[in-house]
Formats: sequence, C-alpha cells, structure tokens
Amino acid sequence: MQSLFKRIAYTGLLGLTLGAGSLQAETAICYNCPTEWADWGTQLRAIEHSTGVRIPADNKNSGQTLAQLVAEKANPVADIAYLGVSFAVQADKEGVLDSYMPANWDQIPADLKDPYGKWFAIHSGTMGFMVNVDALDGTPIPRSWADLLKPEYKGLIGYLDPTSAFVGYVAAVAANSALGGSLDDFSPAFEYFTALQENDPIVPKQTSYARVLSGEIAIMLDYDFNAYRAKYKDQANVEFVIPEEGTVMVPYVISLVKGAPQAENAKKALDFTLSDAGQEIWARAFLRPIRANAMPADIKALFIDDSEYNRAIAIDYNKMADVQRDFADQYLKEVR
Repeated sequence: MQSLFKRIAYTGLLGLTLGAGSLQAETAICYNCPTEWADWGTQLRAIEHSTGVRIPADNKNSGQTLAQLVAEKANPVADIAYLGVSFAVQADKEGVLDSYMPANWDQIPADLKDPYGKWFAIHSGTMGFMVNVDALDGTPIPRSWADLLKPEYKGLIGYLDPTSAFVGYVAAVAANSALGGSLDDFSPAFEYFTALQENDPIVPKQTSYARVLSGEIAIMLDYDFNAYRAKYKDQANVEFVIPEEGTVMVPYVISLVKGAPQAENAKKALDFTLSDAGQEIWARAFLRPIRANAMPADIKALFIDDSEYNRAIAIDYNKMADVQRDFADQYLKEVR
C-alpha cells in the first residue's frame, strides 16, 4: 500500500508540473535520473519528444536507488533504474532487475552488459579532479592525489559519500588503485581518506555540480564529463585533471526494474538511450557513449589529450561490486 501511495505521489506531482493536458501522456518512473547529472535533463526531454513517454527527474544516488528498489520489491514503484555498475550487480543479486535486451544490444561490448540483459552500460566516465579555478583564488591547480593532502587545499575539497554514492566509491577505488592498493586491499584508500580529513573536505550524498560552479567546493573528485560540461556548456573557469598517480574509468548502466508498472513505456525509453540520437546526447554531454561510433569528432576534440587518459585503467567491475559492502563498513570504522 505504501508503494502504491508513492507511485500516486510521483504521478500526481508529474501531472501538476506538466499541466492538465499531460494527464493523457504515457509515463515511466526512473530512479536516479537527476537533471544536473550527466545531462539527464536533455535526455529526458528527448525521450519524451521521440517516444511520447514522460519521465520525471529523480535525485536519488545509486545507493539510495538500490535501497529503495529492495524496499519496494513486493510492490515496485520504479520502472527504470540508472546505476553505477557495482550497484547494478548488487541489484541483480537482490532480484530487483528484469531482463531486457534493447535495440542496439549487439553494439554494447560484452564486458559492459549482463549476458541476460539485467543491466547494460549506456556511457562511461573517467574519475579525476573537477577544479573551479576561480574558487582556488590563486592556489595552484592540484595535479596529484598527494597534492590534495597539502594544507593549502584545506576547505577546498569535496567528494561524494563513498558509502552511499557510486561516484564516491569510484573516487575511493581510484585513489586506492593509484596508491598501490587493489580490490583485495583498500588500506591505501583508508589511509589516504583519513589523512584527507585534516583538510576538512565537504562530503555530500547527492550530486554537487552546482556547488562546484558556485565556488562552494573548489575541487571535486568527479568525472570528466561533469568538468567538461561546466567548462564548455556553463562557461565556467573549470579544469579537469587526471591525477599523476593514475585513476580509473567506469561505466554507468541502466536496467528495467522487475515488476515495473509501466514496463512497455520503460522499454521505449531504454531503447532510446542506445539509439543514435540518445547516444549523441550522452556524447554532447561529454560522456563517452558506449557505442564506439557515437562520439562526434568536434566533441572528442574538446577532451584533454589521450596521453592523459592513458593513466586511466579499467578494473574488474564484478569484483568491485562484490567488495563494495565490506569497503563501506570498513570506511565507516576507519575514516569517520
């Protein structure tokens, strides 16, 4: 009953927002599709224009999405879930994802999709430093993980909560890998983030793109696509830095929720995310589209040099998912 009320609330809010004429529109609910993140706002508008399916923006992070899906397992509210890949692997183990192989399935690399269609990548990003140069007020742009520990960066650094937000977990995995750790040994990450607390970092749970643009957070551990969006679309004085010691690249994936109330509408939206038009939207938001031929040359030219990206490695994403809960438990014990 509670889930029913939640869905009524979602659709009621959508109707109020879109006006009386929208009551006849087809809808779907997507968890973790926030307007500010990865330019989901443009993607959602394009989905509606192309398919007629209206999807309201949703500001959950990956951890909150997983928790909500599990809580609503008996009476699902959501139709679609957008997740960091390790959370999708966990969601599949919890039995809350359904199989669906969308249009252009064969163009997704085999290691970036579940073989049964429980999840599939739609784009990827590289972890690094999103730096608001103006907010540094003359302090040098940091170039390494080690730089962030220097006292001159006190109060300037932010990262999302690694125990809840996928991007925060990725930042921890990236630092750990760069500093000599592995998915079996997170001690370098725990030591690093413990030391980083001396610089009073800001640690939100939700996407903090606007807080970087405003200068509240000068240095955010974040993906390349958010930095490029700030620089080229919002005309902010923002730079993206791949740390000298190295980093990781990770895919973001999308899934059909098991028992989705609006499954057919959801499938239309999922198909669109992998269409030529959908993939170009991701690319023009500076994400690397999962279909290899979908990156326009004019956008690729705006990325920092490939020699910088050579320091970004792929990792075992299934193993990353398997150790995530143990990491979170240990992080809470050792870092805060």
